[in-house]
Amino acid sequence: MAKKIRLNVIKRKTTETDITGKLNIDGSGKVDIDTGIGFLDHMLTLFTFHGLFDLVLKVKGDLKVDIHHTNEDAAICLGKAFKQALGDCRGIKRYGSKEVPMDLAAAKVMVDVGGRYAFAWRIPKYGDTLPSSENYSIDDGKDFLDTFAKNAAINMHVDVYSGEDTHHVLEAIFKALGMALDEATQVDVRRKGVPSTKGTID
Repeated sequence: MAKKIRLNVIKRKTTETDITGKLNIDGSGKVDIDTGIGFLDHMLTLFTFHGLFDLVLKVKGDLKVDIHHTNEDAAICLGKAFKQALGDCRGIKRYGSKEVPMDLAAAKVMVDVGGRYAFAWRIPKYGDTLPSSENYSIDDGKDFLDTFAKNAAINMHVDVYSGEDTHHVLEAIFKALGMALDEATQVDVRRKGVPSTKGTID
């Protein structure tokens, strides 16, 4: 039986953004990313590299207004790309969990690629006061992850244990997400069908 190719072409155009690209779940960590938001490019590069995906993502957005539309639409496209590339999810492990330290920051991300959206964000209270990093805030990161989870139809839990700056906290999260998704989307040769007792993931 031939191995299924898990690829998706990314294309979305609105009055606010124009996005193109390609996702290969079974990649090697190759990246070609330009969202127009330097910090987001850095986070997605880390996510892709540590998740061993291949990702091309080009975004033209209304950055003269602010970063919101670009940030949100990039997350929509990436989430949908994962969902569509996985198809019926036949044979995947489904669950993944990783913890990552980044200097004084540490975070854990757990995912369930089970066809149902949920997003939990647990961060120490001081996290709300973390200063923005290169005009990208902790809330921008939270919004990106929430939107990604919604469009990928996955359950994502993010737990931040510690951290003194936005850059390192989000870096730990995006690295952990990449590795957790890599684990969850790996094919288990023992699994002959869809990893759900319902017989379907949709």
